[in-house]
Amino acid sequence: MADMADTTDATGTSPGWLSAGDLEIARAQMPILYVDAVPVRVDDSGEVTAVGLLLRIGPDGTVSRTLVSGRVLYHERVRDALLRHLEKDLGPVALPKVPPSLQPFTIAEYFPTPGVTPFHDPRQHAVSLAYVVPVTGDCRPRQDALDLVWLTPQEAASGSVQSEMPGGQGVLLRQALAHVGCLP
Repeated sequence: MADMADTTDATGTSPGWLSAGDLEIARAQMPILYVDAVPVRVDDSGEVTAVGLLLRIGPDGTVSRTLVSGRVLYHERVRDALLRHLEKDLGPVALPKVPPSLQPFTIAEYFPTPGVTPFHDPRQHAVSLAYVVPVTGDCRPRQDALDLVWLTPQEAASGSVQSEMPGGQGVLLRQALAHVGCLP
């Protein structure tokens, strides 16, 4: 799962979040809330025509495909967290269409112990609300994303793409595709 960089205000504090040390302690003691977003392009009838996957380099130097993902800050609405991470990863003119009802298509539980669920994050136990979000604007990856690749739903569901997605995000992508009726 992608991590948000700490921002510091004029007083030297990180508003709405924990210091690196406090975050490490919290991660060791309690689940952390995240949002995952599957960016999609839709046609005029609302059918998904393309799925956007980010290309990232992991801490170990491996290249992988990922979804838009990140933490929900203290006192931040889920809608605001979703929009913040979409803008952070896709750029300010991606123009996401977050649905009026924030019903996730699934909830993913990432565990530090492999095999508890299909989702794994060695740093923490995280609970993620997952959404399919249509985007209509110009997407330009930012932050630690190298590129954004648009794939057809069939390409995104392929075994080769799934194998490039760490931590069970390939499973999450397949669930998203099933949710919108796009599994081949």
